[in-house]
Amino acid sequence: MSRLITLFTGQWADLPIEVMAEKAQSFGYDGIELACWGDHFEVDRANNERDYCQRRRELLERYGLKCVAISTHLVGQAVCDVIDERHRAILPPAVWGDGSPSGVNQRAAEEIKNTARAAQAFGVSVVNGFTGSSIWHLNYSFPPVPDSMIKAGFQQFAERWNPILDVFKECGVRFALEVHPTEIAFDLYTAEMALEAVGHRPEFGFNFDPSHLLWQGVDPVQFIRRFPDRIYHVHIKDAIQTLDGRSGILSSHLNFGDSRRGWDFRSPGRGGVNFEEIVRALNDIGYAGPLSIEWEDSGMDREFGAREACEFTRRLDFRKSQRAFDAAFEKA
Repeated sequence: MSRLITLFTGQWADLPIEVMAEKAQSFGYDGIELACWGDHFEVDRANNERDYCQRRRELLERYGLKCVAISTHLVGQAVCDVIDERHRAILPPAVWGDGSPSGVNQRAAEEIKNTARAAQAFGVSVVNGFTGSSIWHLNYSFPPVPDSMIKAGFQQFAERWNPILDVFKECGVRFALEVHPTEIAFDLYTAEMALEAVGHRPEFGFNFDPSHLLWQGVDPVQFIRRFPDRIYHVHIKDAIQTLDGRSGILSSHLNFGDSRRGWDFRSPGRGGVNFEEIVRALNDIGYAGPLSIEWEDSGMDREFGAREACEFTRRLDFRKSQRAFDAAFEKA
């Protein structure tokens, strides 16, 4: 199908944008999905400097790269989360401010609105990101969790995100939630609940990432087929379960890269995700957007992995047949 093969820069934000662009070109990518942190895509500058977006486009063009989506995972996390000291490490100082929880939530929401405006100025139609969740800690129902607490969490999500999505609508931009643990939607059923909470408005859809579904035991292909009109962007990322009878999928408070974990991320093609079936499902729903590699593998050099992942994904991408294989035979 010749979809764009892009590289998400979130895990490379320690590098200046021009260095990142040069590397992405050398790895063989068609484009990059710019993270709204580091100096890769700066929302305040996009909105306040007349030529910022033009200069960013010119930089990418010098390296033959396209950009059709930007990502605001870190700030988005703070919109619905119960804020604590952990968030200070991932948020811009202006959003963190004095660290008062309600203030952080409010400033994060305003920053996401500004991100929609920046996306419009930059000429992209999709912003990927997180929503955060005030009820993630209630995921295991003990002490027993009344339904009213879950409903209140989704109601809060709607109250905080509908005004944000109003701005997305004004800007002609869509928000794609990466369905992911710690977000308001982390599997198929919670994705249904999130859509219902915001009235199925078209500004809200999903950034499909199979890795976060696989380790939970959710079939990523079933997710695609359940939400054919809501897959606004796709991440190519792999994961693997390494259950050995000693650890489980809750990961035992062990950090990524620890061999004792029950699961971990892998470079695309080296884990348990069946990308063949994912591409077939994407073809069935008519998805023509980018296949954006979010590269995370603690056990592999990232430059080796990013280059290999690009080659793997390019080989993987194929279009749906335009004619039946038995069309040459007359049918009754």
